[in-house]
Formats: sequence, structure tokens, C-alpha cells
Amino acid sequence: MNILVTGAGGMVGSHMAEHLNAIGYGIVIGTYYKPTVDLKEIDSSVKMIECDVRYPVSVEKVIGTYLPGQIYHLAAQSYPTVSWDRPFETMDININGTIAVFEAVKKARDKIPGYDPMVVVACSSAEYGQTLNELEGDEVYVKETAELKPLHPYGVSKVGQDLLALQYYMNDRIKCIRARIFNSTGTRKMNDVTSDFTRRAVEAEAAHHYILKVGNLSTRRAIMDQRDLVRALILLAEKGRPGDVYNISSETVYQMSDIVSMIEKQIGVPFTIEVDPGLMRPTDERVIVGDVTKLKQATGWRQEIKMEQTIQDMLDYWRKRNHGSCG
Repeated sequence: MNILVTGAGGMVGSHMAEHLNAIGYGIVIGTYYKPTVDLKEIDSSVKMIECDVRYPVSVEKVIGTYLPGQIYHLAAQSYPTVSWDRPFETMDININGTIAVFEAVKKARDKIPGYDPMVVVACSSAEYGQTLNELEGDEVYVKETAELKPLHPYGVSKVGQDLLALQYYMNDRIKCIRARIFNSTGTRKMNDVTSDFTRRAVEAEAAHHYILKVGNLSTRRAIMDQRDLVRALILLAEKGRPGDVYNISSETVYQMSDIVSMIEKQIGVPFTIEVDPGLMRPTDERVIVGDVTKLKQATGWRQEIKMEQTIQDMLDYWRKRNHGSCG
């Protein structure tokens, strides 16, 4: 079976393509456009094709040529802050790109009526938006039945992807899974707290100057390793109910001071902590955790990668990157 991963030039997509390739599911095709990861880091046995999902002809060519049995649609403009500056682009990539994938499946079916892939669409916890602010308690566990009230163009675009996938299932019987993804991290991740902390720690280690600049260390976040996320997506493709929606979220909540302690333990040296006002937020976000009961019942998934392992792998990743940049 051929498998297609759109957005394989991103953190999750690149790891997913490599994982599927390593376990021998079949020929894995990854598409990318303006990648956020270094493509040289991706296993060369993954077939990478440049493809802008905003152009339907390009998507039709890939799907029509390879007829993938599973399609993981991860290609997206995935930054909420960017969506305020570039709302047209965000909608174009996320909504029209999703339409392009499903329409390409329909066109492939015109030629090969028995073509019946499973399309897993990477949706987002950002779809819940204001609903999360209305729920009571400091720690909020949100179910898939929660009302969708996105608070930025990115969240709106993800609601669009979500509902488009549903309507293609209802009207065209294209099998799909709508995966609402919460916070994840891992190697190749950029611009999240775990990535920033581990990168700064490795820079301090290389300089033998053990100072770590941080924001609010009392903040708590539910964060999962990208490997647990990838495994959940694959399990949903195999065992999820077509047309249905599932949260994918960490069940473990970490305090940022605990992340720093894990880094210190891995490096073996205590850091001098400096609070950088520029890293402080005016208000702290509530702890948002996705209720994954439905995911676990459907697939047997559970969170397996401990944060200590994630931290170790990210530190090693940054060390390798720094060593490479030094020749």
C-alpha cells in the first residue's frame, strides 16, 4: 500500500513519513512546500515531492499517480499568530488545500471506481477556542462534543478543515478521520517552550556558561511527544470510525520548572535561572487537556513517551545541530 503524508516538510509530518517508512507499511510519499525542517534530515528512502496544496492540479497528480491507501493530510499554515498577519494565506492553504485533497480522491475514483482511501485530517484543539474559556476550573478536560468557537483565523481554518472532511464523508463517502490535535513537541520542533529551553540549554552547555533565560516557570502545560501523536494518527487510520472526530492529547500536565529540572538532570549541571521579562505573558493560559477517552476506546492508544525521554532526545538533537554548524 502506498501512503501519502502531506506536509512532510514539517515537524510532525517528517517524523510520520519516516516512521511509516521504517515499519514497512509500503511506499511512503511525502509532500512539502516551504518546509520548516531541514529536508536533509529526513530519511532519503522517503519519496519527497514538492507540492503546494493550494494548487489542485499538483495534488491531483500526486494522488492520481500513487493512489495512496492512506492519506495523512498534515499540510497547513499552523501558527495562530501568523494567521492574524496572513489570514488569506492561512485560509487558502488550510481550507482550499483540504478541498484539493478530497477532490483529488474523487477524480481518482472517476478513473478507478474501487479506489477507497482513508484520509486522516490533522485538525486542532484551536477549534474549541472561547469554549475553553467558558469551562470551569483551572484544568480543563475538553470532550469532542464541546462547542467550536475559534478565536483566531487559524482556529477558524481548522474548523473549516474539520467540517469539510465530514461533508466529504457524508456526501461522497470518502472515509476520513478528523483528529483534533493538542500540544506536541519533539526533535525538529521550533518555537515552543520545550524546544526553546532545550536549545538554549545546549548553547549554554557549549559555552560552559550555565545561564538559562526563562519566562514564567509556574506555568503548566499538557504536552505530548510527537511519537505518541504519530502513533495515535496511525491507529486512528486503522481502527477509527470513518467520519468521526477524535481528540489526541497528552494526559500528563507538566510544570515548566519541572522541564528545567529534567534538562539540568540530563546535562548534569544546575543552571542559573534568569527571568526574561520579554518571555513573560501578561496573562497565563489555563491548562487545557483533551479528553482522550474516545481515542483510547477506539484504538487502545495510551501515552507512552515520558517527558524525560523527549528532553533527552531534543538535547541530543540540538547538540548534533550545533556540532554540524561548527563543521
